[in-house]
Amino acid sequence: MTTQQETRPPAAAKPVRWAADAVATMREGARLRLDYSAQSLWRVDRMIEGLREERTPYAAVENTLRGLGAYAGEVIARQTGAEWWTSGGDFWIRTPDGRLWDPIDEARRCFAGDGSLRLLCRDATHGESGR
Repeated sequence: MTTQQETRPPAAAKPVRWAADAVATMREGARLRLDYSAQSLWRVDRMIEGLREERTPYAAVENTLRGLGAYAGEVIARQTGAEWWTSGGDFWIRTPDGRLWDPIDEARRCFAGDGSLRLLCRDATHGESGR
């Protein structure tokens, strides 16, 4: 029997690791349990909103945002069978219907006050147009 990691394309390696690191960091540092469910993205959005409200400098949370965006991408991948794609150092999720999603950028948009990982996941898993 192969694990999910062994059957995934090479483009998934970095974002899967970033997501796993974010899960561990949130569990240990913020006492926030992330279980790769769509519902957990409510907590992620609230956490990012809290960082913004505290006026945390972007440079201090850049890697955290990347990890939380990758986590949202993994939620989408696990719910839809989507795959990670990469080009030029950027990573996207491609859902089985061919649409591309950028959850890492969406995490940055959420930090800027103009995005939501929860809504991105909802749109990606319910057939609405990509962002």
